[in-house]
Amino acid sequence: MTGKIAMNQKNMMVFNGRSHPDLGEAVAKELDTHITPMRAEDFANGEIFVRFEESVRGADCFVMQSHATVEGGDLNKWLMEQLIMIDALKRGSAKRITAILPFYPYARQDKKHRGREPISARLISDMLQTAGADRLVSVDLHTDQIQGFFDGPVDHMHAMPVLTDYIKEHYPTENMCIVSPDAGRVKVAEKWANVLGGAPMAFVHKTRSVDVANEVVANRVVGDVKGKDCILVDDMIDTGGTIAGAAKILKDEGAKSVVVACTHGVFSGQAREKLSNCGAEEVITTDTIPQSTEGWDNLTVLSIAPLLARTINEIFENGSVTTLFEGSA
Repeated sequence: MTGKIAMNQKNMMVFNGRSHPDLGEAVAKELDTHITPMRAEDFANGEIFVRFEESVRGADCFVMQSHATVEGGDLNKWLMEQLIMIDALKRGSAKRITAILPFYPYARQDKKHRGREPISARLISDMLQTAGADRLVSVDLHTDQIQGFFDGPVDHMHAMPVLTDYIKEHYPTENMCIVSPDAGRVKVAEKWANVLGGAPMAFVHKTRSVDVANEVVANRVVGDVKGKDCILVDDMIDTGGTIAGAAKILKDEGAKSVVVACTHGVFSGQAREKLSNCGAEEVITTDTIPQSTEGWDNLTVLSIAPLLARTINEIFENGSVTTLFEGSA
């Protein structure tokens, strides 16, 4: 009888890749559990080897990895590591495997702009499923259609409540204006405006080069920002050129102040310098990607761990993940 009871008990196991150990530990702490020990090695030729040091048979497994270029490897290395981890769990007879990608890699390659181009975001989903993932969790996908690339349950979580709660606590909403950095993000800005007391909106008109990656020119502001405390919102900031240019234009148009907020702070190349010198009072992001505030006085990093932990718990308990973001989706 005891053996049968033990077999029927649910067993949660949390795993974390090497790209962002701090986030994994924070999530495990929120769940009152531990990260399952893993031996991971890089062979001389660049190949990755992993082996879990505890049995995973029959377990409900959650595999986290942050896909960003950080010290020790680039996002392609961390993607491969997560695929190998999932494969090891599948071959170790895990009952269910949930892949957690706080920042979904290749998300901007979600469609063909011209002929002979890949749809790399779809390829990522295909690889995760082939490796053995049964379910996918991510935060603020660049486009909603990516949810349909994975042939299984996808939990698309939203960091907006984390960011808006901070803004409401630190900035008065009476004189606030929510600004989208381009026309394509107006719907996101509208959600922010509703949460922040029906604040007025504006957006920055910009042009993007189809031939040169990350090359964008901000042209003019559509909307009244004169004398306003502007909250410039986006899902991710990469090189910082778009946001820095938008912040400067808002100041030129008479904005009283500018605060930048994003979920994913990729901050490639000279992004830190651009955003430090663009006139923004504060740059707010989350730790979906490893961050350091060293040398960047106006950067604030908010923890996404509580949101991920609640999501994991709802999945494990077969609860409703929708209740975590109802009203913000």
